Amino acid sequence: MVHTLESDHLTQGPVVPAFEEAVSSKVGAEHAVAVNSATSALHLACLALDVGPGDVVWTSPNSFVASANCARYCGATVDFVDIDPKTLCLSVEKLEHKLKDCRKSGKSLPKVVIPVHFGGQSCDMPALYRLARLFNFSIVEDASHAIGARVIWPGEPNPRFVGDCQFSDISVFSFHPVKIITTGEGGMALTNNPELASRMRRLRSHGITRDRAEMIDKPEGDWYYQMLELGLNYRLTDIQAALGLSQLGRLDDFVYERQRLAAQYVEILQSVFLSLDTPAPGLQVEPSFSKGARHLFVVRVPKEKRGQCFHTLRSSGFGVNVHYIPIPCQPYYRKLGFQPEAFPEALCYYEEGLSLPLFPGLSQENIHSCVLALAKCLSDR
Repeated sequence: MVHTLESDHLTQGPVVPAFEEAVSSKVGAEHAVAVNSATSALHLACLALDVGPGDVVWTSPNSFVASANCARYCGATVDFVDIDPKTLCLSVEKLEHKLKDCRKSGKSLPKVVIPVHFGGQSCDMPALYRLARLFNFSIVEDASHAIGARVIWPGEPNPRFVGDCQFSDISVFSFHPVKIITTGEGGMALTNNPELASRMRRLRSHGITRDRAEMIDKPEGDWYYQMLELGLNYRLTDIQAALGLSQLGRLDDFVYERQRLAAQYVEILQSVFLSLDTPAPGLQVEPSFSKGARHLFVVRVPKEKRGQCFHTLRSSGFGVNVHYIPIPCQPYYRKLGFQPEAFPEALCYYEEGLSLPLFPGLSQENIHSCVLALAKCLSDR
């Protein structure tokens, strides 16, 4: 970091491509494009896939609004596929049913589907990819929660990192301060398609190229550049990339610690609630193929108790939160005609979901105290 600050490059210099290379090598993707946020990366992904007016993009209702907004920025129509109540990720079964209904009724099929790896846990990507081949849509993985997560797909002997784009066109990571690793603010799009990578690089910097092979007109000198299309200023700085490189070296340790803490939560929850002879809160189920990054640790409590639990634990110093208000619940999307009741599993989860504190450095004593406070809140009448 100090070396970067003392260098001649503070914006886009040599550290940005070094960070891109390090992340792509880590997860096993061929190309990486660093940008100033995961929202920007999702937007660039849609632009690179030529999403525009008249197109339809489907995503999960159980996510931050950026997972849908990226398509709206392109003028596309957005729709949602309800979640699996166990994994809390986009339901492959419901997706297949919706695709078949659209084809049968003559409605527009999606140009892009954006599955969200909620809480750092991978969706069933081989199953999604099978549907993509059958129904001719592209896949953008919103892996904002999931850098460092691993999967073992059936028939493969070794685990793979989420984000390698084996079963998608583009994957997206977030480096927001609350994520697994951070650049202060930032994101990255990864792909195995060189044309998509080249276009996203160009679009992140005003649609400008300095590559003579891409230019329409003969360059007038070494200073020459051309704006080939309308792009944006979504660049990451060398300062941020230097921080990201430093954080990336600790990624495995961060993920291991989060997994260890999540296992402690499960053990303590079962112990405390067993001693009270009370059923423990519901948990996000991790499929056999997934070894999640544990960005979130979510419990499900009775909906009539959720608000009380939130306020009681917050006032006791525990940084609980709610992830997420379903996107169709937001006023902007309600104005587009969406009704939250159309996505009952996402709505049910939202009414019951409570994210407990989870971060490296959290002590077993803190976890035990938090679970005790939650148990007391749920036992109060």
